[in-house]
Amino acid sequence: MDEKWAHRADLAETAINDRHAARVWGLPKTNLAIVRWPPTGKEKVFLHWHYWWQAHYLDCLVDAAQRHNTKMRRKRIAETVRGIRVRNLSPLKNNRYFDDKAWLALALQRAGQLSKVKPYSKLAELQDDIRAGRDEHLGVLPWREGENFFNVPSNGPAAILLARTGHLSEAQEIVEWIYENLVDDQGLIMDGVRMRMDGPEWVRNLHPYCQGVVLGACLEIALALRKRAGFSSLEHLDSVQEAERAEDTVQYLTRIRGLIQAIASYMATPAGVIDWDTGDGDGGLFKGILVRYLADAAVRLPGDSPANRAAKKLAARLVMSSAASVWEHRLEVDGLPIFGTDWTADARLPHNFGLGPTTLGEKVGVIRIAERDLSVQLSGWMLMEAAARVARDRANRRA
Repeated sequence: MDEKWAHRADLAETAINDRHAARVWGLPKTNLAIVRWPPTGKEKVFLHWHYWWQAHYLDCLVDAAQRHNTKMRRKRIAETVRGIRVRNLSPLKNNRYFDDKAWLALALQRAGQLSKVKPYSKLAELQDDIRAGRDEHLGVLPWREGENFFNVPSNGPAAILLARTGHLSEAQEIVEWIYENLVDDQGLIMDGVRMRMDGPEWVRNLHPYCQGVVLGACLEIALALRKRAGFSSLEHLDSVQEAERAEDTVQYLTRIRGLIQAIASYMATPAGVIDWDTGDGDGGLFKGILVRYLADAAVRLPGDSPANRAAKKLAARLVMSSAASVWEHRLEVDGLPIFGTDWTADARLPHNFGLGPTTLGEKVGVIRIAERDLSVQLSGWMLMEAAARVARDRANRRA
């Protein structure tokens, strides 16, 4: 079973690299993913390139290398890091959007942890720039520099990054702010809050990736707290002192379990397929990000209580059911998959490939085929990698 999903992840990787990967302006030893396929002339020269889409492309390349660390994969990762640096035309911290920078910092950090991959030398500068961007009164990041909008898409990945880099109290401060301000009656995470002169204005939109990043942040914090406290299990604590140290950890584990249940109840079909309209553009990435962190919970959440084991099982079910549905509804061109933006419906061909001239509606932009966007295909690849990871974990536990 794990080999089947690894093979499907390989096919998704090949599809993206065959259709989207290209040198930046023809420069050797560079690589980026063209934002649409088939591309226009402007897209081929990276007039539009989407900083944060490339961060997730890099993250997917790292996923593949974690499954099987090959020389070719390491080379593409190095060339992609170089391509991002070249296309940004300035240091990577020169971006007004903190969510963009946080996503790239996470991907660069993961890449640097791979065997035989040279870590990005200026990652610390990017991380410090993100930390320095936190509002001195609220302790959280604005969406972009100079903004009064504070949202989960910026603060969720930042909290994950802070927890992974040893800034645990700062990560906790962000997550506490989110839980104090942005949890709806269903237990789902809302988008953000805009600070107006007459008081805060809540932006109550629900997005799959907001759930994913908060899930990921809570997991990183819980694991870091457990490690700092020095115990391996919550089932058999040896003293009152250990129980007191475990209290914070339990709070985050409870949040993880509640959020996984809310996702299953309100963002998935009864069969466990993530079912949320995210469309094209940036939204194309939202479900992929969610399943990345569902898989993380399914694999890394400690299984030392019945409640945790049930949450792990539910997270794994959401990943595997979604992956099975998306794979069943895929299209194929030249033997490689095209994934749909709707994970419960058949994928659409990005254009009438091989079936005659482009329609007038497509020419004037009236009809948009979401499957043409790199973001949608990256979500499909993320899902296949998530399924491969969960399947491998299951196989290892059975062995």
